[in-house]
Amino acid sequence: MATKEKTKKAPAAKKSRPAAPSSIEFTVMAPEAREVFLVGDFNDWKAEGFQMRKFKDGTCRKKVQLKPGRYEYLFIVDGDWRTDPQNEARSANPFDRENSVIQINS
Repeated sequence: MATKEKTKKAPAAKKSRPAAPSSIEFTVMAPEAREVFLVGDFNDWKAEGFQMRKFKDGTCRKKVQLKPGRYEYLFIVDGDWRTDPQNEARSANPFDRENSVIQINS
């Protein structure tokens, strides 16, 4: 008569949690601007919902939750697409211009 052998299960692999998003604040000085937007590959380059808040000193700010990774972005200042003057990290884009680049580490 055959007997059933109990087989040992391999220990389950630990699932690594995806890295939590970080709150990143983007700032640009634009005292003359009527409206400023933050656009990038993190929002499909769409300004809707990404208007920056303008302060009395002319600084515009926007906080965004981003997961670790590399992101390209620009500011739209009264319709003019601009790189971040405070960030020297740049990458060429298909429009013969440059995008600003930010790397978020976990």
